[in-house]
Amino acid sequence: MAGAEAGCGGRAVFLLLSSSVGAEANCRVTFGRKTADGKALLETDELIFRGDDLRLSIPYKSILQVDAKDGTLRVTSTAGIAAFDLGDAAAKWAEKIKNPPSRVDKLGVKTGQSVLFVGLRDASLREEIETRGATVLFRGTEEADAIFLAANYRSDLERLVTLQKFLKPDGAIWVIRPKGSPDISEGDVMKAGKAVGLVDVKVVRFSETHTAEKFVIPVARR
Repeated sequence: MAGAEAGCGGRAVFLLLSSSVGAEANCRVTFGRKTADGKALLETDELIFRGDDLRLSIPYKSILQVDAKDGTLRVTSTAGIAAFDLGDAAAKWAEKIKNPPSRVDKLGVKTGQSVLFVGLRDASLREEIETRGATVLFRGTEEADAIFLAANYRSDLERLVTLQKFLKPDGAIWVIRPKGSPDISEGDVMKAGKAVGLVDVKVVRFSETHTAEKFVIPVARR
């Protein structure tokens, strides 16, 4: 994760940039007659603001217009107009909102790679991967650049042991689990990955109902 300083509401703040979640910054926001200081979050499919007296959640699909001028990001949505004082970062945020990363971008799928589906039935994801110019595999007959494991229950995590045999040394295993399920939690996934010698490096929003956690083989074992 990279860092940079940005002016925000007349103050210097530390702006965090990440390819998976976009960005976050402490700033001042004006929405309607309200003005508040708080934290703005540029997520995968929505712009969020959390302040003491103001909270906003603006889905990208509801945004009608975005522009950046003089350090202010103006977002016009079906809910109204929100002005974010982001300083030099305003233009970058506007660009990210206009061109949000696709799901395969978040999952790091690149042209020419091979992706192994394990227990995952997602026709739309398969189409997205193949459109990217990558190959989808359904059997572990060769090493893959990435493995997508559908884990609906804790017992599904037992596959992490054998799946490493079908993963390229610098590849990644993504565990895709349902959000808020009593049958499997983020803690269960992290514990299982650590138990088999994997390192967790990223968590992304896979869909409205599922989360994806990324694991890699430690450098010392590659």
